[in-house]
Amino acid sequence: MAYLSAETANFASLSGAFLLAFPALFSIVNPIGAALIFAEVTDGRSGAERAMLARRVAVYGLLILLVSLFIGSTLLAFFGITIGALRIAGGLVVAVRAWSLLQAPEENEANKERQAHQEGRTAAADVSSTAFFPLTMPFTVGPGSISVAIALGAERPEAGGMLARLEFSLGTCLAAVAVCLMVWVAYASAPRFVLMLGRSGARIVTRLVALILLCIGVQIVVSGVQEILVGTIARASAEISAVRHPVGPPSPSPR
Repeated sequence: MAYLSAETANFASLSGAFLLAFPALFSIVNPIGAALIFAEVTDGRSGAERAMLARRVAVYGLLILLVSLFIGSTLLAFFGITIGALRIAGGLVVAVRAWSLLQAPEENEANKERQAHQEGRTAAADVSSTAFFPLTMPFTVGPGSISVAIALGAERPEAGGMLARLEFSLGTCLAAVAVCLMVWVAYASAPRFVLMLGRSGARIVTRLVALILLCIGVQIVVSGVQEILVGTIARASAEISAVRHPVGPPSPSPR
């Protein structure tokens, strides 16, 4: 029975990490909405070229997310950036992007199409040269996605030992893999996806995802503010305690 309860707890920890990371990454990457723009950008390409681009974008995006998940916190420490500051900045980026999608998704899509067309057409003649830039970065995995991935990596638990950290890392990795697989499938099926949903359906889906994205961005900001406030209050309490109860040399014992 003890073994079963331990296995259940491990599964709960793994699934909890997955359920934490997958909605956040899926909402910010938005494979469904991006696939519709991908279809426009790659208009005129052959089916084989589109399939190759979809596969490479998914692989490059996965590599960016994994690097952000595992060494993003180390880079922040090197530059002296706190996790709280990152959460506030990343949450604001996510919330602002979500708000723009809610207000004018058509204008946002048009801007992304124009940017991708201009940058993609000025690249080398080889179609593979556009797979990383701009189709992967920043078209699919941009600053918002990287900020969310770094913030998720910072949530790695310190308590529970190596097993808890391994389960959390595995859960977040599986979430990143699942999101990038959806990017691959959505991009490869973009022409059929456009015919199935159409522009009106795509705008409805984009607005629904944007609402979830806005909530996630606000929650990330709240978490960052809470962390900064808790740290500030803890330091202030320690300083007040040190002033009220100074540590000095022990008084001589009476003879």
